[in-house]
Amino acid sequence: MDKKTLKQYIPLKREQEMIEKKLDRLEEREDDVPVVYGKVKGSAPEFPYIETHMTVAMDEPKKMDHIIRQRMINEKRKDHVDALLIEIEEFIADIPDSVNRQIFELIFLKGKTQKHVAHQVGLERSSISKRIDRCLQLSHNSQK
Repeated sequence: MDKKTLKQYIPLKREQEMIEKKLDRLEEREDDVPVVYGKVKGSAPEFPYIETHMTVAMDEPKKMDHIIRQRMINEKRKDHVDALLIEIEEFIADIPDSVNRQIFELIFLKGKTQKHVAHQVGLERSSISKRIDRCLQLSHNSQK
């Protein structure tokens, strides 16, 4: 894990919210797709195979196809965002030291400043960035 990825947490949460709103709007648009009617030919399943004509109703194909494609794109994006959020949260949850875990959560998940976090956990501001760097270095070394 690196700082660049950790700093993505808050923007990823906003993106997750935006995607969920888009998906909700797409669902609403699905309800508004007009129904079209068409005639189809068929035949009786047994002999004599008598041709029949039926009227069927379906959602307007072009509009529905467009909505389905947009939904697929946004669901794929949402899955990717969700996976990144979980990866960051798991990384922080796996930090063995409680103070370091609090530091990472407050800074990277809550968006607090190092000064605020130092005051909250009872450390000097300079030790906050040292703890972050040390934790990330240990994580990087253990991944090799």
